[in-house]
Amino acid sequence: MSLITNEDIQLINDAKKTIKELYKEGKHHVGAAIRTRTGKIYSAVHLEAYIGRVSVCAEAVVLGKAISEGECDFDTIVAVRHPDLCEEAQEIEVVSPCGMCRELISDYGPEINVILKKDNQYIKVKVSELLPEKYTRGE
Repeated sequence: MSLITNEDIQLINDAKKTIKELYKEGKHHVGAAIRTRTGKIYSAVHLEAYIGRVSVCAEAVVLGKAISEGECDFDTIVAVRHPDLCEEAQEIEVVSPCGMCRELISDYGPEINVILKKDNQYIKVKVSELLPEKYTRGE
């Protein structure tokens, strides 16, 4: 676990800004932002589908966006969730990546940091801490 930096707060804010601007009920409720080792930031939203299993998580979309721009060296990633309109609390909050995203993130950034919220504080951990016994092909 590492300390959160001002750059990490900016990354969280970029993810929040993206989902706030692009939120559509039933379509986009999670946003993500990723920072490369050179400091460049990419952000994106998840893609909801009527048939749930074809939905694509925001972390996968933002990884694809960055990789499609030629990036391959990642420092930190964060995901945030916009509440449904019917929820009482309307604060956009940092969320932990799902299991599939943990696998994908670790495939493309084995040393990447992931920002989480724990005990009402932001923390930063290596993806390997979230996926300690990663699946490999016997390598």
